[in-house]
Amino acid sequence: MDIAKTLQDAIDSGAVPGVAAAAATDKGVIFEGGAGALRPDSVIWIASMTKAVTAAAAMQLVERGKLSLDKPAAEVVPEIGTKGVLEGFDRDGKAITRKPVRPVTLRHLLTHTSGLGYDTWNADVMKYRQAAGIPAVGSCQNAALTTPLLFEPGERWEYGISIDWVGKMVEAASGQRLDRYMTERLFAPLGMSDSGFAIGPAQRLRKAKMHTRGAGGFNVMEHEIPQTPEFHMGGGGLYSTVGDYLKFTSALLMGGGPILKPETMKLMSRNHMAEGVLCRPLESQLPHMSADLDFVDGMRWGLSFMINPTAFPGRRSANSLTWGGLANSYYWIDPARRVTGVWATQLLPFYDPRAIEAFEAFERAVYASV
Repeated sequence: MDIAKTLQDAIDSGAVPGVAAAAATDKGVIFEGGAGALRPDSVIWIASMTKAVTAAAAMQLVERGKLSLDKPAAEVVPEIGTKGVLEGFDRDGKAITRKPVRPVTLRHLLTHTSGLGYDTWNADVMKYRQAAGIPAVGSCQNAALTTPLLFEPGERWEYGISIDWVGKMVEAASGQRLDRYMTERLFAPLGMSDSGFAIGPAQRLRKAKMHTRGAGGFNVMEHEIPQTPEFHMGGGGLYSTVGDYLKFTSALLMGGGPILKPETMKLMSRNHMAEGVLCRPLESQLPHMSADLDFVDGMRWGLSFMINPTAFPGRRSANSLTWGGLANSYYWIDPARRVTGVWATQLLPFYDPRAIEAFEAFERAVYASV
């Protein structure tokens, strides 16, 4: 099956305005290409694909004894220890909270079982934000991280701002801003010269435009993560290219070197959610940003990755690692078959059905070629 043809088919069918993709095995890169509005070297906002990078930074610090998976996160970032658990709202719309019975830990944050949510998929977070006048997390203002816990840490899974707090922990434990830490400890060792929170002059010339789907085709929209933020959004602030990000996923595929120890990568690749905790469907509160999401039954969560419990026919193996970014970018890491791929467009809302179909066609073509 022709991998490049799947990209062009996605353009010709009107599935996406542009797409860039790359894939590798343990032997090296097997494909890198682009079609439509994107080239292989287009600089894209990778959004929540940032989460795995932030997790890798945190796990380096766990290796060095500067962070612990199970000690209270408040020992490193005291502000997280002031959060209450949201119990509801009074008649005036004011939040009612109580003190949690257990502390949030790094393990909770990396598995999205901390109790923190996103307003994009949680009506209570949206209501709290609006009542309290709290800015959205995309503003990169510290106030955006002051929303309460939605439940006791460890009791449920709720996708949210947890990894932004992991970024704060990396900064506190390392004594460096997150951008500098990532550049020195992750991007430089891997040769990821097009990756960062700030868009440099060379990258700006290749920055892809964001699109929305309209009745008559695609509309271009202005979109850029704040370039002088109060905090670097460890949960979704990075820009990169598919080739750069493939260097990162390939390192993880090969056991973590040179950025992580093999035993750390094995630890990150295992389920870390408590027994009975499952990934719940996400009901969009902002349809212009994301569609509703449901998950394959039994999906689990490692230390920042979603893990599929069974093989997908013609695609990835059971226990592969995956996640994506809000502008319909996706990756997977398949340790069993030794295959990894990155597929990206710049299209909102997230989880666009036609984009997903095009991504899956790319993945099938990758596996057919290996």
